[in-house]
Amino acid sequence: MKKARLLGLDVGEKRIGIAISDPFGWSAQPVKTLHRQSDTTDFEEIADCVAENQVACLVVGLPKNMNGTIGSQGESVQAFAEELKTYLSAEVEVRFWDERLSSRSAERVLLEGNVSRKKRKDVIDKMAAVIILQNYLDAHSN
Repeated sequence: MKKARLLGLDVGEKRIGIAISDPFGWSAQPVKTLHRQSDTTDFEEIADCVAENQVACLVVGLPKNMNGTIGSQGESVQAFAEELKTYLSAEVEVRFWDERLSSRSAERVLLEGNVSRKKRKDVIDKMAAVIILQNYLDAHSN
């Protein structure tokens, strides 16, 4: 049975990693890394991905401190996600997923694959988005 697609976002200060689920909600694949310009420009690019892929839900990585509390970066991500939801006219559900150590996991995967330092910088954010989305999919699979 085909399910609605999910879009995973790893929102950083300089870049946003984007990943998408397959139509069945089994696996996450990298889409792209957005280099942040302005909220409006970023929202437009994300809205294009949502429309092109008929996305029903955004899974936004929520950075938490190691003790589970939400710091300033987490609050910034929450505010960004709320503004994005308003921009999308609430067509899409927004869910947060604990992203602790996702960037470190992405870097480890890329190191194990012998990806050069320059290429790692170009792909680490979308790989972190894949890890966030895949962890979410795995936790919510039936």
